[in-house]
Amino acid sequence: MSTIVIAPEVDRPPLEIPGGIKTLTAFRKWAFSDSFPETGRIDYVDGRIEVDMAAEDLFVHNLPQSELIRMLGNFVRERRLGWVFCDGARISCPNRALSVEPDVVFLSHDAYESGRATFRKSKSGSHKGSVEIVGPVDLVVEIISDSSVRKDTKVLPETYFRAGVQELWLLDCRRNDVSFEIYARNARKFKTAKVDSNGFRRSGVLGAAFRLTRQPSHPHMRRCSLEVR
Repeated sequence: MSTIVIAPEVDRPPLEIPGGIKTLTAFRKWAFSDSFPETGRIDYVDGRIEVDMAAEDLFVHNLPQSELIRMLGNFVRERRLGWVFCDGARISCPNRALSVEPDVVFLSHDAYESGRATFRKSKSGSHKGSVEIVGPVDLVVEIISDSSVRKDTKVLPETYFRAGVQELWLLDCRRNDVSFEIYARNARKFKTAKVDSNGFRRSGVLGAAFRLTRQPSHPHMRRCSLEVR
């Protein structure tokens, strides 16, 4: 079996992708094997392996992600709505050949109890915990980086919709004016949620309105805040 080797732009070991991965089943088997890379984001989308090995920008990506996890985690926990997951939480949707690790994921108790999405246990002899969500989740958040613009804005929205994801949030914090969009399902595609006069957008999945703002926190560095009402 041939092996595909991708040399990253940064000073990291090259990524080796085993040849012959042409199905979601084969990709998921590799994703939970010892040979799967511990860093970078590697997704399987409609028969394509999407690889992003770029270093994560601390202020463009990491801090906004931390803020969302903090706010959404508290919001969901206080209302006992379900679970909020972050990096490393893999979602696989066999009906649409999709296996991804979004920046933030919300799975409701209702989705789990109805069987729409389930947790898959590890088959490893040393670890028996849950390692994957199988089925469409309620909410996915993607934070756009320079290396992920095409995938986050063109590839994933359509794929998430066809897989049955209920709502998609897209954040772009690369410039002073942050971009925050909530996309909800209609009959045929995701539709952008309307923004009110105060900049809040309503999430049907969470039953509340949210606004993302950015405030100065240090010279040349700004911190994002997620507000809810």
